Amino acid sequence: MRYLLLVLLPMLISAEARRPRIAIAGILHESNSFSSVKTPLADFERGGIRRGAEVVEAYAPARHEISGILEGARRFEFEAVPLLAASATPSGPVTAEAFEALTRELAERLNAAGPLDALLLALHGAMVTEAYPHADAEIVRRARAAAGAELPIVVTHDFHANIPEEIVRDSTVLLTYQTNPHVDQFERGLRAAGIAARIARGQVKPAQALAKPPMIYNIRFQNTNAEPLRPVAEESRRLEGEAGILAASVAGGYQYADVPALGPGAVVVTDGDPERARREAARLSEMLWATRGHLRLELPGAADAVRQAMESPRRPVVLAEMGDNIGGGSAGDATFLLAELIRQKASGWFVAIADPAAVERAAHAGVGRPFEGLVGAKTDKLHGEPVRVRGRVKSLHDGRYLETEVRHGGQRYHDQGLTAVIEVEGSAPEELNLLMLTTRRQTPFSLHQLISCGVYPERQRILVVKAAIAFRAAYEPIAARIIEVDTGGVTAVNPARFTYRLARRPLFGLE
Repeated sequence: MRYLLLVLLPMLISAEARRPRIAIAGILHESNSFSSVKTPLADFERGGIRRGAEVVEAYAPARHEISGILEGARRFEFEAVPLLAASATPSGPVTAEAFEALTRELAERLNAAGPLDALLLALHGAMVTEAYPHADAEIVRRARAAAGAELPIVVTHDFHANIPEEIVRDSTVLLTYQTNPHVDQFERGLRAAGIAARIARGQVKPAQALAKPPMIYNIRFQNTNAEPLRPVAEESRRLEGEAGILAASVAGGYQYADVPALGPGAVVVTDGDPERARREAARLSEMLWATRGHLRLELPGAADAVRQAMESPRRPVVLAEMGDNIGGGSAGDATFLLAELIRQKASGWFVAIADPAAVERAAHAGVGRPFEGLVGAKTDKLHGEPVRVRGRVKSLHDGRYLETEVRHGGQRYHDQGLTAVIEVEGSAPEELNLLMLTTRRQTPFSLHQLISCGVYPERQRILVVKAAIAFRAAYEPIAARIIEVDTGGVTAVNPARFTYRLARRPLFGLE
């Protein structure tokens, strides 16, 4: 009898009581089709390729979706099997070599992981490679091929995802961030982990549907805290509170990826009710379409924006240089606003430019020594002309800083490489004109980028940020006014500046 019990006991343990084994992986990149700068494997290596236990070490302290997934393993009591996590700063299309290397390693690690009950896969949703316009869908297809048709795959996406039908078909569940600036990445990862755990235990049977309105939702209007998008984002969050709804997502899309599924989309996941999923996804899509009358571009150019900032009685005024949005894959070295600030003899301004050669020149000169040279616009001809800057080297820094608050991107530790701060001629003791030169492009999502280098943003009259929406979480609390500027570059806010060849047509906002 005792022998019989020992044999039968494992069979008597239900699937619900068993601790599921769930793999965790991520390959993330936002790829700008119009950038001339490709993204090689070395860029992912600089951004960080973590394997196995390194994934936990790197992401557990952060507020990324992988961080939320790791917390979900503890909260929802499943065994996390970390495989691979790789990311790179937004830039041009990912090279075929990099994509093949990363996806090959993912498949190998999936095969070597042993029996799995699910896969949690963090993808951006706007990755473009030399061979695959919708590279995220290809990652899911390859993961499905490696893991088998029956393994549940739960995918997370950035808010700026261009979602094609094939990724919804090949995944079990897909959900996106619900906020822009992205301050809910951790929570979305946590939700994805909870859904994966319930699937693994046989508690839910997801059915999902995608609906896409025929439009570009211009990045200028992708602030989920403001009209016209706020009511749609709020409705997606409200919908998730209803019984039977596992996830409801509205993606704003990414207008700098020339891909067939360009544009916004809504994905709704229900527990076993495909018709409800289709109905609710269509309703969210219709809400997006209904806002099109509010999507009018009426932004000042560089000269007018600088003039407005100079006339403002309050400080600081933030100028958002939208054509050089680093988070959208731009070069970070556009000079349109820098040139205007110097030309109009503005005072008390701050600009950051990614220019390794200029950093090297400043470091060679040394702190307190004169600086003179051409700065910026060295990537291509889309971002202005190099500007001659004269001044003195105010300080040099290693470029590393810590962000303790929840900010867009969810990162805690940042490194922009050797950094020089130049006090540009024309400065006054209380109206310093400051040019930050960085070795690496750095998205301006944290005030500590400035503070760590001795720059106090609230003391400046004018702050230039190379971003579109994401900077707002950090800068809105201190800004007296924010002026969005229509400048050139590979993230120019006006789609008419670009030629689209693969995007579906017709699309409101593009025609």
